[in-house]
Amino acid sequence: MKIHPIWLLLACLLLPAHASHAQTARPKVALVLGGGGAKGAAHVGVLRAIEQSGIRPDYVVGTSIGGIVGGLYCAGYSADEIEHLFRSQEWGSLLTDRVDSLSRRVWHEGEDGRAYVFGIPLPVRMGKDKRAEGTIRNLFESGKTGLLRGEQLSLLLDSMLRLRAVETFSQLPIPFRCVAVDVGSMEEVVLHGGSLAEAMRASMAIPGVFTPVRRDGHLLIDGGAINNLPVDVARGMGADIVIAVDLTQHQPKEKERDSKQWEALPDIPQLRWLLSRPDRKRYLANRRNADFYIHPDLTGYDAASFTPAKIDSMLQIGHRTGQEMLSALRTLKLQIEKPQ
Repeated sequence: MKIHPIWLLLACLLLPAHASHAQTARPKVALVLGGGGAKGAAHVGVLRAIEQSGIRPDYVVGTSIGGIVGGLYCAGYSADEIEHLFRSQEWGSLLTDRVDSLSRRVWHEGEDGRAYVFGIPLPVRMGKDKRAEGTIRNLFESGKTGLLRGEQLSLLLDSMLRLRAVETFSQLPIPFRCVAVDVGSMEEVVLHGGSLAEAMRASMAIPGVFTPVRRDGHLLIDGGAINNLPVDVARGMGADIVIAVDLTQHQPKEKERDSKQWEALPDIPQLRWLLSRPDRKRYLANRRNADFYIHPDLTGYDAASFTPAKIDSMLQIGHRTGQEMLSALRTLKLQIEKPQ
């Protein structure tokens, strides 16, 4: 039977559209793991619940300890194996030699009466004193602002990830991103390739505790200084549904700050960050933007709670939180697998 060319043309035009409709991809799911030091033990319970539900995240994004847990998970480590890491004696020894410094705030006043930002003393006289400006810039850009070099943490991560070298973190079993901050400009840097261990270490370069990490022309510190719950980064990767695990216990309030009050100060990104606190507004927006917001109750624990007893307790809290979410996660699993 002879077919008229016009019908062949129509078939060619309609068939791809029909096939595309029939094969609509399922929604993409991202897991976002927030920062919080030792409180990251609670992430493990959520990972375990995700494994039990059968959901395999399409993307994982983490900040600080969330970057450590998320990077290991994306590289192929199970929740059980990551729990073993938290329980191991080696993990505690990575941080507890100066664990008291972990709980310091970014801004605090010392016994000498001077103000400190990221553990660095501010000059007594600020104003428009160019010498003061230069002093702060030099301190931050020297890369020597941390108390610990983080070599033990780097060695541990290198040993765990030595067989997982990739050009881009999208090549991992689960595509991964982690967040750090350029300490010179106080701008976010999303790490997406190169050494996975180095990226994870940079994301957890806690200001005033670990020395910053030099990478690709940046001097990087803990991503929590700008984006402690990076839901927006996950959306940027293409996530339709975001499961966010937030370890923050003291919820900040969103306040508008008058920028005129610091116009006379030197153009120092770190000082302007301190006065405007853009991380708070970003955090609140990201929290609202999560589809599944998981907030373990870790009252009484802080970023420095690395003792075995506290780690064990937070792991148990994480497990309970994960079990409470299991039914919702299984429902999500069914929803995302429905024919579209």
